[in-house]
Amino acid sequence: MIIEQDPRLKVAAEAENGEEAVRQFEKHLIDITLMDIRMPVLSGLEAIRRIRSRRPDAKILVLTTFNDDEYALKALELGACGYLLKDAEPRKLIDAIHSALRGGMILHDTVAAKVMPRLLTRPKAETRTQDLPLTPRERTIVRLVGEGLSNREISDELGLSVGTVKNHISQILQKLELRDRTQLAIYALKNDLA
Repeated sequence: MIIEQDPRLKVAAEAENGEEAVRQFEKHLIDITLMDIRMPVLSGLEAIRRIRSRRPDAKILVLTTFNDDEYALKALELGACGYLLKDAEPRKLIDAIHSALRGGMILHDTVAAKVMPRLLTRPKAETRTQDLPLTPRERTIVRLVGEGLSNREISDELGLSVGTVKNHISQILQKLELRDRTQLAIYALKNDLA
């Protein structure tokens, strides 16, 4: 009901459990999936893993009652493009969906308060910044992705077209052998690039 208050959005399918969510994803042309964490038959985390293994570019936004940093970290590592709590204001949910569709990553503020310190205190990867196979422009883009900017915001910041930013991000993902923007943001944090 909340989602369809925005005329640009339409609910294509609903599922009562994770297994059904995977089936519905395969059956319909879906731009973004809202996924709960705890569901019968198959957990939301396993559903995310299965969907993203079949379609690595799938956008999945977790919407749950569980304000748990372990769940949030695992969902992000599996490629979720955000983690919102069900107590989020309706407008925030709609804005989060649109942001995710544009390539952004969304974290509920209380979840971010738990997750970000853990990401920042994780052991650093062995790779040093100067050893990364990235150009200075690519490093700047990685930093901005790590700071949570969307492609549009990065293009405005750097004076580039959105298409050029998308091309840079695709090249960066390939060079660093990462699947998606979420992994790139986590990579930026782990390697002190953001």
